[in-house]
Amino acid sequence: MITIRRSHERGQADHGWLQSAHSFSFAEYMDPAWMGWGNLRVINEDRIAPGTGFGTHGHRDMEIISYVLSGELAHQDSMGNVKGIPPGDVQRMSAGSGVRHSEFNHAPQATTHFLQIWIEPNVRGVAPSYEQTRFSAADKRGQLRLVASPDGANGSVTIHADARMYAGLLDGTESATLALNPGRKAYVHLVKGELTANGQRLATGDALAMDREAALTLSDGREAEVLVFDLAA
Repeated sequence: MITIRRSHERGQADHGWLQSAHSFSFAEYMDPAWMGWGNLRVINEDRIAPGTGFGTHGHRDMEIISYVLSGELAHQDSMGNVKGIPPGDVQRMSAGSGVRHSEFNHAPQATTHFLQIWIEPNVRGVAPSYEQTRFSAADKRGQLRLVASPDGANGSVTIHADARMYAGLLDGTESATLALNPGRKAYVHLVKGELTANGQRLATGDALAMDREAALTLSDGREAEVLVFDLAA
């Protein structure tokens, strides 16, 4: 079963300093049909205005991934991490038993554009932890590169969740395939460009929710950047 989630169907939030599109129910946006997909709970596409950001706030028992598209995201947390996250880096924070952090755009003129992703953990109460790894454009060109996994395979960041996240760049004749377990779920989020996924044409911000499918085929990209999630049902 394949369900298309068009970009314009997402929840929209305008906070002045923050423009956000919610793929799933979040904060004041509530849609019972889109509470998450498998153990994928949040994909927020956020744009933070220059000189603004999220003040210090807390999380617990959630795997949080930041994927920056443009600009830079400044991160500071109660574990002592003070980091800048540029495009190409994948940041993972395991909130575990509890963590506090802030996220800011310190640039005076540039917007920070990023995806905030939450995945439900398969273990609770662990010590909070942080990891950040760079994946170059060459790593993702013409393929799906594993960037997050439960076991840190192939240099991916390690998450406490039964899920895997892939990133790919596809253009022209480039294509990629991924075998899926029909007993699991998958989610395809097109970050930018255009792409055909299992015969469905997607544009920037569109997504494909997949259930009981045995394979994913991506092709006919036009400057496409895509994230794919292999998820517990």
